[in-house]
Amino acid sequence: MRALAAVSLLLFVAACRSSGAGAGTGPAAKPATPAEVTPARVALGDSLFNNGGCMRCHGSKGIGAQNGPALNDGQWDQLTTGSYAEIRALIVSGVPKEKIKVTTRPNAMGARGGRMNLNDEQISAVAAYVWTLSHK
Repeated sequence: MRALAAVSLLLFVAACRSSGAGAGTGPAAKPATPAEVTPARVALGDSLFNNGGCMRCHGSKGIGAQNGPALNDGQWDQLTTGSYAEIRALIVSGVPKEKIKVTTRPNAMGARGGRMNLNDEQISAVAAYVWTLSHK
């Protein structure tokens, strides 16, 4: 009976470790991909971001540049959660100069992509692309 209990305990512990259950076991789970982050939207967002005004400030592939923070590392200047909804809302509203946290960045982020004046679907696409940059 003791042998059976010991084997059962060992199997339970092994199952917990392999599934990531329990404190300190395995890497943190990746967040689920939001339903709005589709391959088609990500592809459109990539094109808009890297061929439009976004790249001028945030760098190619969102690696950061003099006037805009990197978007590919999860160390957001203006966001708190990095959720798709929060990214989308920030693109819609922009960031006024007085709310830019890094004072060496001279320009505000225009609402709806500034001069790009993105429509709702384009904003959703850019938000989907930006979400993928920091949720790989």
